[in-house]
Amino acid sequence: MEYDEKLARFRQAHLNPFDKAGQGQQEQKAGEADEDLSCRDSVLGLSHGEPGFQCSERVMDLGLAEDHFSRPVGLFLASDIQQLRQAIEECKQAILELPEHSERQKDAVVRLIHLRLKLQELKDPSEEEPNLRVLLEHRFYKEKSKSVKQTCDKCSTIIWGLIQTWYTCAGCYYRCHSKCLNLITKPCVRSKVSHQAEYELNICPETGLDSQDYRCAECRAPISLRGVPGVARLCDYSGLYYCGNCHWNDLTVIPARVIHNWDFEPRKVSRCSMRYLTLMVSRPVLKLREINPLLFNYVEELVEIRKLRQDILLMKPYFITCKEAMETRLLLQLQDRQHFVENDEMYSLQDLVDIQAGRLSCSLTEIHTLFAKHIKLDCERCQAKGFVCELCKEGDVLFPFDSHTSVCTDCSAVFHRDCYYDNSTTCPRCARLSLRKQSVFHGPNTEEQA
Repeated sequence: MEYDEKLARFRQAHLNPFDKAGQGQQEQKAGEADEDLSCRDSVLGLSHGEPGFQCSERVMDLGLAEDHFSRPVGLFLASDIQQLRQAIEECKQAILELPEHSERQKDAVVRLIHLRLKLQELKDPSEEEPNLRVLLEHRFYKEKSKSVKQTCDKCSTIIWGLIQTWYTCAGCYYRCHSKCLNLITKPCVRSKVSHQAEYELNICPETGLDSQDYRCAECRAPISLRGVPGVARLCDYSGLYYCGNCHWNDLTVIPARVIHNWDFEPRKVSRCSMRYLTLMVSRPVLKLREINPLLFNYVEELVEIRKLRQDILLMKPYFITCKEAMETRLLLQLQDRQHFVENDEMYSLQDLVDIQAGRLSCSLTEIHTLFAKHIKLDCERCQAKGFVCELCKEGDVLFPFDSHTSVCTDCSAVFHRDCYYDNSTTCPRCARLSLRKQSVFHGPNTEEQA
């Protein structure tokens, strides 16, 4: 009852906590206002000396804010909506200043939700945000999640999912408030990945702040190494400097350091570089034999992976012509790494990370064993496509992916490795094919000589 009496006196004095234009009237009734504010602090459980709740202009009583805007919907004007929005912003600031996970913060969040619901009731249906926005090749979709753990990539502030509308780009996963959409200046990173899918292969190609005119490489805000007016942060991938809003000290593996130094230590990169590297991580664009062929001499795992990939390429013709293999879709065992059944030269950054961690060698060995078992044991059609060593004409049926065999580079015939290198004569199959070609082109002359 005492709180209701104080609230009635507060309203009779025409003290509007959200009307900054009426500060003169507030000063005239300072005694009564101070008494009401002390009552308000006692109701909320706040001491008079707590910072952030002494100033009535910065932090308003959320309970009074609700009552102040509790008139019927039809009586609200445009000024009321503006004041309600201002009250929401001040309430959000109050929540940020409160201790995290405290009871007062929880109560403030609940009341803030009520204010937001009141604002939604007042909004014109024509003001509803569209579900899809297309800007600078971004395809922004309105999010329905109410999580408050997201951060706007444009203004670097928290996205209040309960009371704010926010969007996510379906291509590069760029997140921002609806109010920040028109401020975006960078196009979607996925378009760059689609048109120019390649890495920067120089290790941190730094050019200096003077080449950037002492401005952020993305938003062009003034920056310096001394932090005045803004701190300059170096991106280890691009070698450019960014401001704190465009560079959040995200850590990731740098492709150039992996290829040249086999170094997988995460380095700090900008938000733009982070999104680009995230989209590029699974794309097979690294041709290691051309970029750094000496890497195979020092990394044994790379040699093992290359041999397994070469064997899988030799197995591929068997599966393409095998009805049973096509029905069981054996080649789909490598659907996550489709480039493994196309060539043995291209690698993705994720491949190199998995090689270094030891994951790729284990998984690829299991798939290699499954493929070999189908060809040599399970399928009679594939077994019939094996070879017999024509040099010794002994032993079991040979296949080109066996470890103890050698393959003729001209006719693809398979022999025992020891037989192939010990025999100094030419390949028997090559000699037979050559003789057959001569008999086709010079058939009559050959018969007369015979």
